[in-house]
Amino acid sequence: MKILVTGATGKVGSRFVPRLLAKGYDVSILVRDAAKASELAGLGAKIITGDLYDPGTLPPAVAGMDTVIHLAALFRTFTDNDGIVKTNREGTIALAEAALAADVKRFVFVSTSNVYGSGYRHPAKEDDKVAINDPRPYSSSKIAAEQELLSLYQNKGFDVRILRLAFVYGDKDPHIAEIIPLLKQLKRHSGSRMHMVHHLDVAQALLLLLNTHGLNGEIFNVADDAPITLYEMADSVGKAAETFDKEEAALADPFEGVQDISKLRKLTGFRPLVPSYYVARDLDIL
Repeated sequence: MKILVTGATGKVGSRFVPRLLAKGYDVSILVRDAAKASELAGLGAKIITGDLYDPGTLPPAVAGMDTVIHLAALFRTFTDNDGIVKTNREGTIALAEAALAADVKRFVFVSTSNVYGSGYRHPAKEDDKVAINDPRPYSSSKIAAEQELLSLYQNKGFDVRILRLAFVYGDKDPHIAEIIPLLKQLKRHSGSRMHMVHHLDVAQALLLLLNTHGLNGEIFNVADDAPITLYEMADSVGKAAETFDKEEAALADPFEGVQDISKLRKLTGFRPLVPSYYVARDLDIL
C-alpha cells in the first residue's frame, strides 16, 4: 500500500511515520523543507516537496497513492488566525480534492476533540452538535474541514474517515509542559477533566482506520480509558500550586473535556494500549 502522510515532521507525524515504516508500508511524506525530514528519509520515507498553501503542488504529491493520512495542521496556540484557516480548512480541502481527482482510495483526516463544546451532559459523542462558528479559529477550521470532507463522501463517494484526537502525549512529546502555562493563562478550573491519548494509541487508531473496511464517511473519537483532572496533570509536573486559583467556584460541567470512545471500540476493536496517563508514567513512556 502506498501512503502519503502530511505533517510528518510534527508532534504526531514524527512519531507515527516510523511506526508506519516499521510495519512495511510504502510511505511518502509531504514536506515544505526536505532538510527537516532527513531523519524520516533515513528510515525509508520518500520525500515529496509541496505545500498546502500551494494547491498546484498537491496533484503530483498524491499521484499513484492508495491512501492519504492528513496530519498537518496549524494549532490553536498560534496567533495567525488567517493561517490557521488557510491550513486547516482550505489546505485540507485542496488536498482532498487532489486526492479524489487522482483516484486515491482512502483519505484519513486527523481532527481534534477541541471541536466539542460543553453542556452535552455526557461524554462527547461523534454525533453531538459542534459549532462551525466556534470563536476559536483552530476548532472552527477543523469543524469546517470535517464538514466539507463529509460532503465529498456524501456527494462523490470519496472514502473519508475522520479521527478526533484527545490531548496527545507520550514518547517524550513536550505537549504537557507546553500546556501548563496556558491553563494558568486561561484560568482553567483545577477540577476540569482532560481526556488524553498516548502516541501509541494514536498510531493504533490510525492503522485501524487505514485498514478496516466499511468505515467510509465515519467520525471517531480516540482517547484512553481514564480522563484526569487538570489538577492531576499539573501536579504530576509539580506545577499545581502555581497554576490554579486557591479559591474556585463549583465546576460548571463535569463532562467537559471527556470523550466517548465506544464507537471506535465497537467498529474497529480498538482497546487502548496505554489506558491511562498513570500507566504511561509507571511504564516510563511519557
